[in-house]
Order: sequence, then C-alpha cells, then structure tokens
Amino acid sequence: MRSPLQNMFTIIDDGGASQVDERTWTELAKRAEVAGRPVAIDAAERVAYLGVTAADRATALSSLEAPDFTLPDLEGRQHSLSQHRGRKVLLVAYASW
Repeated sequence: MRSPLQNMFTIIDDGGASQVDERTWTELAKRAEVAGRPVAIDAAERVAYLGVTAADRATALSSLEAPDFTLPDLEGRQHSLSQHRGRKVLLVAYASW
C-alpha cells in the first residue's frame, strides 16, 4: 500500500511548484493540453511541467527590447543598436580566448 506522499505529484506551473494528488494532476494536465499548453510529464519522478501557449510566448517575446549598446565594425566605425530600431539586425559575436 502506498503512503499518502507516494500518491502526490509535483506540478510546475507559472514558475511555482505545488503538490497535488494523482487525480488532480491528471485533470490539470488534460486542461492544459486542451488549452494548447505543452505538458511534460515524468511519471517515474512524479512531476509534470505545464508550459505556456505559443501565443503567450509570442506576446512575451514581441514585447522584449534588447538593451542599447555600441560596438565598432571591422573598419572601426561605431554602430549602436538604437540606430537600427525597427529593423532586423544580425549580430555575429565570437571570442578568441
């Protein structure tokens, strides 16, 4: 017979973790999948991660703004990221160490 703790499952959702019983985690996972949220389950470890929808991820990413910085090009001319706001920029970075 399982102890009460063995029947518990850890759900990671919205950055927090909570312990729920087996029936509750199954229902939460089903609701998340219906809502278009990715669900990752490790039954052996009794843990599940409920991700955010693709639309929520897109909204968060579209609202991010990179911090401004200034770097020289190969000819020594200074370029600031803010000079290119609203345009796509490909930044290639490398290190020689």
